[in-house]
This record gives sequence, structure tokens and C-alpha cells, in this order.
Amino acid sequence: MKLDDLESQGLIERVKPDRGKVKSALERAQRDLRTAKANLAIDDEWAYTISYHAMLRAGRALMLLFEYRPKGKDQHKTVGEFCSRALSEEYRILVNKFHRMRQKRHKFVYELEGLISKLEAKDSIQSASRLIEGIYETVKGKSGDLFIGNRGK
Repeated sequence: MKLDDLESQGLIERVKPDRGKVKSALERAQRDLRTAKANLAIDDEWAYTISYHAMLRAGRALMLLFEYRPKGKDQHKTVGEFCSRALSEEYRILVNKFHRMRQKRHKFVYELEGLISKLEAKDSIQSASRLIEGIYETVKGKSGDLFIGNRGK
């Protein structure tokens, strides 16, 4: 995993290992995912946005696992870039979707545009679930004895 350029550009910085923070971030990602599912009946755009946040929290957990955190501006983008480097090739499509979701979510939240359909909202939840599962597997492989808790299955 090549991270030197992210570090030299000031986009990430080293942090002390904290398995509790990794665990907490992953548990919160699962709660966000459940919240997104519940919101499908109410608001497609917020279900999509919450799905994105579930991915973001899981990505931050992955960074913490490797003893990094995002730094400076564009931290959401940095988390996505970190995920693309830390996760195996089989997750490339999901990480690319994470990047696209970040852009669409930004338009919805800050520019008050970007209608999101029910189909997109449902797909975002499925994508978030698969990406979070991949991050759980990476965490399990890197620190097998870390208790993650109920993954909300």
C-alpha cells in the first residue's frame, strides 16, 4: 500500500493506534446503515446521504486501523483515496462508487440540487453494506483478535 504521497501532500497524518476507535467507528457505520434503511420509507435523498456517511465512517475506521487519519481540507476525498489504496482490487468498483456518492451527496447537501431516486437510494445502501463488509474483513485480517461486535446482519 503506497501512502507516501498522501502523507507528503499533507492529506494524512500518523496517529497512535487505538483499537477502541476502530471498533467504535465500525459500529457507528453499522448504525448509520440501519438508519439509512429505515429512512428509505421517508426520504430517498437522506437515505442516500446516510449510506454515504456509513461508508465514510467505515473508511475512517480503516484509516485508524492503519494508524492514519485525514488531515486538512477535502478529508472525505482523502478517506476515499485511502480506501482505494488499502482495500484489495475486488473493492475497486465500490470505492469508485463511494467517490461518486461523495460528489452527489455534496450537491444535495450544499447546493440543494441533485435529485436522488428510490433506486439510487436502495443501491447506495447495498453498496455501503458491501464496502463496510470489505472493511470488516480487512480489519479482521489485520487484527484478528479485535472484537468488532454485531455487524447488524
